[in-house]
Amino acid sequence: MSTNRTLQEHMSRGLSRRMVLRGIGATIALPWLEAASGAPVVRAAAAPAGGYSADGFPLRMAFVFTPNGVNYDNWVPKGSETDFALSPALAPLEPVRQHVNILTGLTLDKARANGDGPGDHARASATFLTGRQARKTSGNDINIGISADQFAAQQVGHRTRLPSIEIGCENGRRAGSCDSGYACAYSSNISWHDEDTPVPKVVNPAAVFDRLFGAGNAVDSAKRFRRRTSILDYVLEDARRLESGLGRGDRDRLDEYQTAVREIERRVQRAQELNDQPAAPSDAKAPEGIPQVVSEHIDLMYDMLLLAFQTDTTRIATYMTGTAGSNRAFPELGITDGHHHLSHHKGNQEWEEKIRLIDRFHAERFARFVARMAETREGEGSLLDHCMIMHGSGISDGNRHNHENLPILMAGKAGGEIQTGRLIQHEVETPMCSLYMSMLRRMGCDVAEFGDATNPLKSLA
Repeated sequence: MSTNRTLQEHMSRGLSRRMVLRGIGATIALPWLEAASGAPVVRAAAAPAGGYSADGFPLRMAFVFTPNGVNYDNWVPKGSETDFALSPALAPLEPVRQHVNILTGLTLDKARANGDGPGDHARASATFLTGRQARKTSGNDINIGISADQFAAQQVGHRTRLPSIEIGCENGRRAGSCDSGYACAYSSNISWHDEDTPVPKVVNPAAVFDRLFGAGNAVDSAKRFRRRTSILDYVLEDARRLESGLGRGDRDRLDEYQTAVREIERRVQRAQELNDQPAAPSDAKAPEGIPQVVSEHIDLMYDMLLLAFQTDTTRIATYMTGTAGSNRAFPELGITDGHHHLSHHKGNQEWEEKIRLIDRFHAERFARFVARMAETREGEGSLLDHCMIMHGSGISDGNRHNHENLPILMAGKAGGEIQTGRLIQHEVETPMCSLYMSMLRRMGCDVAEFGDATNPLKSLA
């Protein structure tokens, strides 16, 4: 078989010009390779309106939610748009500051009580991507609105194998009341298919891996992880055939990618072993396999999000690092108190210091992810260059429970449409949904208004 024919067969299998490897029970999408880039993923001239960079690479967007707000005075930087010093909480961003914007002044008005009384945490997550007031109920008559990610998935999600992915690090309760009369669905989800249908997140790394790589059913996957075999073993023959026709640069990229996949598999396997669960019977689900160290779990999910974007398996994602009102402890930081409990510090200096450590911890995890995205080559730039990654909380200061001046970070250049490395200070009460309108339009969505916003932000360009 000729080299050209081999490459053409690989490219013809996907939804775009991405290559895939196939084997029995497994299909693995591959990252961008020069061999497939006679036109990049889709030539810009032939691409649908919006959603692509000028050189034809697809744009991706992700929304990362952190619970309980921050210690805002310790979080917000001081200075002007291009001349500012990172705050103590954001100091871990220093190595990647050129890739990140820090946004102030954005507000979720519908996360406020507006006559509904207590329940700021539930409203913060329910409103985070919807911009709508949640109906206060603990029953089945929940009502909120479609979220920004699902709005995009319904319009442009057909371009990839998975319209969107929803991941997280805490399950949360699915029934009953979780916050002052608000249904647990509000606290446990930020992704909403419509006004009363949440899109549940997946917190089991093995389940996320299987969804991304088509690794068979849960029982097959559990057996594979226990045997310490790799999904790459199932596509080895196809990989060797493809590799024989690649240039040196593509062979290196393919090797780096396969190494990353195997490394993630080992981390999933290690997490399952540490849970010390018995072998699953033939009719059982795969073991949970949740990493016991918080940072390991958060990083592992970030790394799978990177692979999802790198392989163009999806272009839309949400990631809840914790449920709204999360009371998770952080033993690796020396913090055995619950996060939510500490956020109500009332000026207690010891508690405030612990909150500062947690805020910095989340910045460290995000900085690591941004750095890895920036190091991942795609065309003449990086994967991050073709992304919009929003990171933030629906509460500003956890002690005050306020919803203006939210702590928002944005990474990625959206194919050159966003200038990064800036402190962008908006007027307080600027709708958060104006940011979403800007992102949705760049993704190629038709949106005249969203949530409580009727105009997009003009500050990103």
